[in-house]
Amino acid sequence: MKQITYILVTLALASVAQAQNMKRNIPYAEPAHERHVLDIYAPDGAKNLPVVFWIHGGGWQTGDKTSVQEKPRAFAEKGFVFVSTNYRLLPNVDMGTLISDVAKSLGWVHKHVAGHGGDPQRIFVMGHSAGAQLAALLCTDDRYLKAEGVPFSVLKGCVPVDGDTYDVPAIIETGETRRRVHGQPQPKFGHREKFGNDPAKHRDFSAVTHVAKDKGIPPFLILHVSDHPDNSAQAFRLGAVLKEAGVPVRVFGAKETNHIKINANLGFPDDPATKALFEFVSAALKK
Repeated sequence: MKQITYILVTLALASVAQAQNMKRNIPYAEPAHERHVLDIYAPDGAKNLPVVFWIHGGGWQTGDKTSVQEKPRAFAEKGFVFVSTNYRLLPNVDMGTLISDVAKSLGWVHKHVAGHGGDPQRIFVMGHSAGAQLAALLCTDDRYLKAEGVPFSVLKGCVPVDGDTYDVPAIIETGETRRRVHGQPQPKFGHREKFGNDPAKHRDFSAVTHVAKDKGIPPFLILHVSDHPDNSAQAFRLGAVLKEAGVPVRVFGAKETNHIKINANLGFPDDPATKALFEFVSAALKK
């Protein structure tokens, strides 16, 4: 069974590679850790195309840049260069270092993507689950990207997909209260511990903390599973804070789906979240 799965995955990757020029495992740091690598998918003859920078999920502990499903193909067909990055994971590094890895990757993209057919002045930052938190934070807390020489002005949009940690203190309180009320044990390595077990760090790692007027924060499309109460609450919380700060934002709740499917289905033409996504990027590029 494992061998069959491996063959199917290999064939799927080969199919993706045929659809566009794919370059794997490009190092973005020196000296490069094995996780300091990214993949670039570009249409044939790509030149000065807008760029999607994708951050995978996995609870900040697992996941890989190859888990991109239909997205590279779909974006290549729309005339985008698609970049998917790895980063070091918990518990091998702390959350701050993990976030800095992703910022460093985006810094490399800004400096070098023109050589791969991309426009460094038109970058969209997107991610699913843990990657959604990372995307939202990088697009609101400008300290990480400033350290890598990336101004907010090059960010044309941010699309966090079904994250639950745009307001870390809120999700910690929600989850711990629920478990306490129902007599359930608290996790040994839950959100509290992942984000440093320090209330100040919980606030600092929350995108909502850093939203403010006149910072140059890019427009947001916040995708979430409509019937998931925690993720929906987080999506609307971030959306409200962005709206109050005058940042263009749309919160889109996908129906009849789940946390895995909303990500896996992005790129399929009949998928409602995909339609919302391409409407968003099209409008953002016209501004």
